[in-house]
Amino acid sequence: MSDTNKRIVVKVGTSTLTHKTGKMNIRRIEKLVSVLSDLHNMGHEVILVSSGAIGIGAGKLGCKPTTNKERQAAAAIGQGELMFMYDKMFGEYGVIVSQLLFTTDVLERCEEKKHVVDTFNQLLEYESIPIVNENDSVSIDELISGDNDRLSAIVAELVNADILIMLTDTDGLYDGNPSENENAKLIETVERITPEIEKVAGGASSKGTGGFKTKIDAAKIATAAGIPVVIANGKKPTNIYKVLEGKSIGTRFSAQ
Repeated sequence: MSDTNKRIVVKVGTSTLTHKTGKMNIRRIEKLVSVLSDLHNMGHEVILVSSGAIGIGAGKLGCKPTTNKERQAAAAIGQGELMFMYDKMFGEYGVIVSQLLFTTDVLERCEEKKHVVDTFNQLLEYESIPIVNENDSVSIDELISGDNDRLSAIVAELVNADILIMLTDTDGLYDGNPSENENAKLIETVERITPEIEKVAGGASSKGTGGFKTKIDAAKIATAAGIPVVIANGKKPTNIYKVLEGKSIGTRFSAQ
């Protein structure tokens, strides 16, 4: 793996972290943690943007939240559970993790944005893996828009990442809906995000709040900042190795 991918932002969605029951997919989380810990040990700087708080909270409560206040409460319960699991699993590999919860409006204020950047840089200097999530318990905008996708791109831009890898529940962006059209083909490379590309993007995950539209929006932010983006299937976290080795995995959006 090249040093050109030294600073990596990985975004993982709810559908990757949980089973259909809403409970944690422990086997997959363990594999994701082992891959990120290994990359950390190789000298890469890793930042994880993790969804899942609402889904895990709902799974623990045994109900499906339908209102914003119910989602906020589920997020408050699930975030603690999620970080406990990450801390425990990363700790088994001797990796220190840290938690950053914020909303994108914080970044609109120069002084607060500087503080966020300083915190990221200091955590990376401490060789910690920052784990980032929207502060869903106090803000409802992200509950509606599925903004963790956009947040991952903003984080990548903030820290001058070398690549953004977004793990989801499909193999990447298709030219049609693969669940409805068996002839739909995976789009392996997107040199530029055109209106045609935006048109084929869509279809929200059954458990997450974001669909491919939010991922395209995120890709536009990151690629405009000179950061390549890869959207890949999170069922096999080891795909991250292949992405960093330059192999054709998922859909790659070229930096502009």
